[in-house]
Amino acid sequence: MSNLDLKPTPSLCGGNTRTGPVRDVQPGRQVPLGESTVVRRLLPNLGRRMVGAWCFVDHYGPDDIADEPGMQVPPHPHMGLQTVSWLREGEVLHRDSLGSLQTVRPRELGLMTSGRAIAHSEESPRDHAPMLHGAQLWVALPGEHRNAAPDFEHHTDLPVITGGGGLSATVILGELAGAASPGTTYSPLVGADLTLAAGTDTRLPLDPDFEYAALTISGESEVDGVRLAPGALLYLGCGRAELPLRADADSSLMLLGGEPFEEDIVMWWNFVGRSHEDIATARADWMSGARFGEVRGYDGDRLAAPDLPPGPLKPRGRVR
Repeated sequence: MSNLDLKPTPSLCGGNTRTGPVRDVQPGRQVPLGESTVVRRLLPNLGRRMVGAWCFVDHYGPDDIADEPGMQVPPHPHMGLQTVSWLREGEVLHRDSLGSLQTVRPRELGLMTSGRAIAHSEESPRDHAPMLHGAQLWVALPGEHRNAAPDFEHHTDLPVITGGGGLSATVILGELAGAASPGTTYSPLVGADLTLAAGTDTRLPLDPDFEYAALTISGESEVDGVRLAPGALLYLGCGRAELPLRADADSSLMLLGGEPFEEDIVMWWNFVGRSHEDIATARADWMSGARFGEVRGYDGDRLAAPDLPPGPLKPRGRVR
């Protein structure tokens, strides 16, 4: 998925700054995406730009698209990151410059590794479900892998953790409580979809070396005593061996975590680099038609890159 902001703000982030356990609620902001979709952007935000290697989170829906085209995101480029597509309702048709053509459905993992360069589009199929609800996330690739060959993976069989207390957890990426997703990762991290039944009162084991955040997908729940409304992100910091979870009614969350990212990065538009020159070269290559390849079969024009900001982009630490 693309950042369609025509004047994207550079995100200067990275650096291994650890915090102890905290409870920092970050509200999302409304951002238009494509022709008919509005998302809640939870990362990056004013207070936090990364959680482990997770550097971008959009939550969208639930939207009634029965009489609408739904998601329509034209071909656009990515560099230096992975995209993670996760649906609760609806379908998204993925095309990319590798020739991939895949419909991603609820609780299936669509994982695209851009590496040195890839382009893709995302759209609701012509005959689509009436509702669209999900999240799009990016993972920054560490320096040694940021020029890896591009790839696309589609996984339909993901591990599910169940137990007492009303919690069910699908491991989307990385590892949680001894269960590992089949998706390829390049740094220690976890992404999980948590379903809490009414009356849930339990504790989820965590890795104390990871920093974590939780975002509400539906309903209201309590995470370490903090009540979260839909569309909010709670940053939890590091140093936790477990996470208390409660819910009075059915609800769902996403849990994101990972070792604090040690490198300084620059994230601008749909690129993750290490310097202004990285970003400027990627933009020029996209505009000239070089390097990123062609997305075939999309009915429409590809996105043009916005103008670079007037000053140089500088990599800095991950926390203000």
